[in-house]
Amino acid sequence: MPPFRLLLATFILTMPDHASGAAVRTETWSEQTVDSTGKAAPISVTGEIWTEAFQADLDAKGRLHIPARAKPYYLDGPLVMKSGQTLTADPTAEIRLKPSTNTCMVRNAHLVGFAEQPVPAETQPDTDITIEGGIWTTLNLANNANGNLRGASSAKQPVPGTHGVILLHNVKKVTVRNITVRQSRPFAIHLGNVRDFTVDGLTLDRHGRDGVHVDGPASDGVIRNVRGDSNDDPVSLTAWDWQQYSASFGPIRNILIEHIFGSPTAKRSTDAIRLLPGVKRFRDGTLLDCPITDITMRDITDIRDFKLYDQPNLELGRANDFSVGVGTLRNIIFEKITLNHLGGIKVHANTDGLTVRDVSLRFAPPADYHLIKIGPWSATYKHKPGDPTTWVEILSPDLDCTVRNLTVSGVRTRDVQTDLPIEQVVKVVEMKPNPDYPKTTPKGGTGKGIWIR
Repeated sequence: MPPFRLLLATFILTMPDHASGAAVRTETWSEQTVDSTGKAAPISVTGEIWTEAFQADLDAKGRLHIPARAKPYYLDGPLVMKSGQTLTADPTAEIRLKPSTNTCMVRNAHLVGFAEQPVPAETQPDTDITIEGGIWTTLNLANNANGNLRGASSAKQPVPGTHGVILLHNVKKVTVRNITVRQSRPFAIHLGNVRDFTVDGLTLDRHGRDGVHVDGPASDGVIRNVRGDSNDDPVSLTAWDWQQYSASFGPIRNILIEHIFGSPTAKRSTDAIRLLPGVKRFRDGTLLDCPITDITMRDITDIRDFKLYDQPNLELGRANDFSVGVGTLRNIIFEKITLNHLGGIKVHANTDGLTVRDVSLRFAPPADYHLIKIGPWSATYKHKPGDPTTWVEILSPDLDCTVRNLTVSGVRTRDVQTDLPIEQVVKVVEMKPNPDYPKTTPKGGTGKGIWIR
């Protein structure tokens, strides 16, 4: 082959199929995979790094399409999207985060964190961003995260609290549609300081953390068609949350959550939807009320627990990061709920307006079963199972809560056409200390639920 043709062939081979002038790099690294016994095993991988090529396409055209191919595409940092940009991928295209990158995979450009103050009225959000398609993974295999422990906004000086595969903070009019997040350690989609958003179509495949995780402030959103298996909450609205997982705090309102499906029975999953209100105390002593209001959850199947309760920071220490009292819920609606397994709605928040209707219990409930429990509860985390001095309380069993304007209708068991009486549906909890702790757990407490009928 003549020299100039050889040079041209080499140039074409190093060019991405659809990028605007940036070359694809080829590197070799060690990567954990899973052997035939299900255990992690290191292998040597020579792969293509597409970060610069994909980013060049976005910057030049305002859009990027990732086509199907047999090999995965690797990223070694986040793709950064500006206002008006669109990223699409073939449903079968697999995009992987290179080991030890330890960042998110896609984020918006003007991401701003407010770890130590309320979000100002104007933050110049990125707008009109669309992400659709693709299989996204940070390579969390066999409990080995491949060095990708954190979905941070960047490798250097990341915005505190950022933790997503797809990370969209300080945004409005954004859409994430029909993506799969496979074997990843960060939240699949981490949203916050967000208005007018849609997540429509998220499949969780052996996922390690939350599916759709929304920080306050947030409003006017739709979360629908979430399914698969996750080792945390498929959907989580956290107006107040543990500080290491929130880039902002504030009210969450006017959200529709629908068509959510828990994992098949054979797969491990927590299968829970969380609503976590609270009161944030910043370092300077400023308090910020973080209520959750006007939320509708409908057409929900196999979510075992709806967690509407207070939970101090287990990882950093409950005395170091906690809500100032239980949070506030208003106008929360559950409708068309199907439970194929034992589960229910646990309310430990000051609540005004809770509607539960059209619930099908497709299991044989025990005699002491109640769908709705009002009040605190206690759970013990055993850091070292054999050493009770390391055990800690997970929840807030000493705090009271009050529920007003509770409406229940259409709660029925399998093959029964009449509603269960309210006494079999709702239980008001009054905690008591466990005198045998730590011989038996949990520790118990002194808090109680109050139902104003």
